[in-house]
Amino acid sequence: MTDERLLEMYISSLLIRAFDSRLPDLYTKGLVRGSSHAAIGQEAVAVGACAALEPDDYITSTHRGHGHAIAKGAKVERMMSELLGRVDGYCRGKGGSMHIADFSIGMLGANAIVGGGFGISTGAALSASVLRNGRVALCFFGDGAINQGAFYECANMAAIWQLPLILLCENNQFAMSARVEQMTRGRLADRGLALGIPSAEVDGMDAEAVHDAVRAAAERARAGAGPSLIIATCYRMAGHFSGDSQHYRTRDEVSAWAGRDPLLLLRKRLVAGGVLTEEAADELRLEAEQHVARAIEQAKSQPWPEPDAAFEDVYA
Repeated sequence: MTDERLLEMYISSLLIRAFDSRLPDLYTKGLVRGSSHAAIGQEAVAVGACAALEPDDYITSTHRGHGHAIAKGAKVERMMSELLGRVDGYCRGKGGSMHIADFSIGMLGANAIVGGGFGISTGAALSASVLRNGRVALCFFGDGAINQGAFYECANMAAIWQLPLILLCENNQFAMSARVEQMTRGRLADRGLALGIPSAEVDGMDAEAVHDAVRAAAERARAGAGPSLIIATCYRMAGHFSGDSQHYRTRDEVSAWAGRDPLLLLRKRLVAGGVLTEEAADELRLEAEQHVARAIEQAKSQPWPEPDAAFEDVYA
């Protein structure tokens, strides 16, 4: 891992954190319609995974997908416009927080349906296999989604056909308001082993560890050796959605996990390595916050979609 790559992941993490940190205020003011889901605490999974992929590789995302999009190269300005329902958004203001997509960077879409990315990512991996273009498809999903039937159907197909697919589970400890151990029996990694898919467990708070695991899986996929399953254990520090009371956990637990904040870990590593000073790290954080603030003002100045636009793009 080069210092330059670590710094890129840190800057991307700061931008994701700054973006998601503004959601409660935007929601309270009525600027974001419908639910929005922050990934505060999960940034290392997004930046580590996307940094290990090539620019033309594919990803699919979840309802908690802002970080995945930013890490893959999506523009914060267009993302914010989409959240605020404006015409300059990625889906022309009609998709909102949970449906951001940008095919030009391989971001095949976030999805409000739990496990909705399994079929899309498996199809993308199949296309890469048929076209022999060397691309890999990575599917981000949560610990709750691993219990969906689509996971088994798609993982089994990918294993049979040796598709270049990476199944990356963000185990953030909770499926909505229930702990993962209340929802799932056994080790999550065993789900892949049952299908003959190599499975790894990594520290999802460590961007470098995620990067190395995804890099190894991607090299394996490009070599024609088939899919991999990676379980990245992380922690969702914010609520499940805007307005979540978080009655299902204690403040002490959240504070304990905050000591392993992925941004803090990356910052310490960069400062200890002489790549950044504390002052420079503070300046980068401020730049990220200002970037997001400008994106909000720009989005607010954009017009709303015309009513007739509801009937456009309905069919491919």
